[in-house]
Amino acid sequence: MTRVFTVSRSIVISVPPGDAYEAVSRPSDMGRWSPENQGTTGPGEDSAALGATFVGRNKRGPFRWVTRCTVTAADPGSRFAFRVHAIGLKQPRLRGPIATWEYRFEPVENGTRVTETWVDDRRAWPAFVAAVFDRVATSGSTFAAFQDRNINATLRNLKRELETNSQRP
Repeated sequence: MTRVFTVSRSIVISVPPGDAYEAVSRPSDMGRWSPENQGTTGPGEDSAALGATFVGRNKRGPFRWVTRCTVTAADPGSRFAFRVHAIGLKQPRLRGPIATWEYRFEPVENGTRVTETWVDDRRAWPAFVAAVFDRVATSGSTFAAFQDRNINATLRNLKRELETNSQRP
């Protein structure tokens, strides 16, 4: 089986691109939508600026870990991205390329097409090592299949919250 390094999914949300960008570019809020991320420590309440770093807190079943991330794109209303480059149980001590996450915001007739993309940056890992690790870490899936489910859940949750909040007076 060929290893998949990129997974990307989109959803249309009935809000302007700037509103969708503002929500996603606050990493501290990601835990509200992601099935795995529990929020972050770092930039605070405002949108994360290019070059900002933050520590992501994650949970999968009983397993918890943290990651160190750096914002690599912060184009309001258009694109937000960050690179995950360290991981650990309590502190992100193990350094190396892990993943890149990107969000694109495209105006469409009924709002904004939000596209979330995960890129597996573990290119140096031999395929068999990655396959074994992935199946252990995800309880039987490849990371690509696992992230496909996570991205779909995140986008659905983001849509529900943003559209609900936009309807409030």
